[in-house]
Amino acid sequence: MENSTITFITDQMKALTSIPSPSGFTKEVAQYLVSTLEEMGFTPERSRKGNVCVTIGGEGSPLILAAHVDTLGAMVRSIKSNGRLRPTTLGGHQWCTADGENCTVHTRDGKVYTGVVLNKEPSAHVADQKVEATEENMEILLDENVSTEKDVKVLGIQVGDIIAMDPRTVVTPSGYIKSRFLDDKLSAAILLGIAKEVAEKTITLNRKVSLLFTVYEEVGHGGSSIPADTEEMICVDMGCVGDDLGCTERMVSICAKDSGGPYNYDLVTELSELAKANGLDYAIDVYPHYGSDVEASLRGGFDIRHGLIGPGVYASHNYERSHIDGVRNTLALLKAYLGK
Repeated sequence: MENSTITFITDQMKALTSIPSPSGFTKEVAQYLVSTLEEMGFTPERSRKGNVCVTIGGEGSPLILAAHVDTLGAMVRSIKSNGRLRPTTLGGHQWCTADGENCTVHTRDGKVYTGVVLNKEPSAHVADQKVEATEENMEILLDENVSTEKDVKVLGIQVGDIIAMDPRTVVTPSGYIKSRFLDDKLSAAILLGIAKEVAEKTITLNRKVSLLFTVYEEVGHGGSSIPADTEEMICVDMGCVGDDLGCTERMVSICAKDSGGPYNYDLVTELSELAKANGLDYAIDVYPHYGSDVEASLRGGFDIRHGLIGPGVYASHNYERSHIDGVRNTLALLKAYLGK
C-alpha cells in the first residue's frame, strides 16, 4: 500500500506542477483538486477566495491539515515600446533564479503565449558588463513576431496578465524530485495521498480531519479564514535545507520557529516524539525567513494549536529539489499523528 501511495503522490505532484497557478490565478488548479477529491468520494467545497476545503472523516477535536497550491510567478506590469513585457513579482519571486527560464503568458480571454525571461542584455558577446537580474532589468520576450507595443496588444495581451514559469518537473531513478513549485505542490500531493488512503479505508480517523488547500499563501493570507470549529492546524509545507539547518531532502522537517515566532511547543514535542518512536528520519529546525498559512490563521483571530512539517526541499523559491524519502517520512509522520 505504501508504494502505491508514494507512486500516487508523485503522479499527483506532476499533475499539480503542470498546472500554472501563480497567486491570484488558481481556478484551474483548484478545479483539479475538487475533481480529484470528488472522484475519491469526498465532497470538497470552494471558498469565495478560492481555497478548497474537504472533511475526509472522523468526529470530534477538529484538525486541519493545510497545504497551498498557489506559486510564485509574475504579472505584466507594462508593455514596452519594443514589444517586450515588463513584469512585476507575485510572491517572493527571485528574478536571478528565473533569468533564462521559459514561461507562459495567460491573457484574460484565455489565450496562452510562450516566451522566455531574460535580462535587458543577456548576451556575453554584446554586453560591456553583466546586467544584474533585478525586477527592473527583466523582460519577457514573447515567442511571437512582435516589435512594438501595438503588435503585442493585437495578440490580446494587456497589463495584469499572468506570467507563469515552466516547472521542469523530473523524478530521477535515484528518487530525487526536481521542479519549480515543490513549495508547496509536493505537500499538496501528500495530502491527496492521505485522502486516498482514507477513501480506501487503510487509515482510520480518530477525530474530525479536514484538508485545506489554500491559494494565497505566497502573498500572506491563504489561511486567514478556516472553519470555525478548528481546534488544531498543521501546515504541511516544505522543510528548508541549507546552512545551519539539520533537515535534508530525505527527511521530514518539524519547524520549531519561523519569522512569525514559535510553533505550539506541545505539538512540536508530540510530532518529534512520534517521529522518533516510528524510526523516521527527521529534524527539528528554525527557519528565520519563513512564514506559513497557519500563522495567517492565528493573525485572523483563531484560537488553535499550530504546527508546521514537510519534506526537506533544497533551493527554495528556485529550481527546487527533494527526494522520495522525504515524501515517505512526511507521509508516515502524518499517518502516525492521525492514528495516535
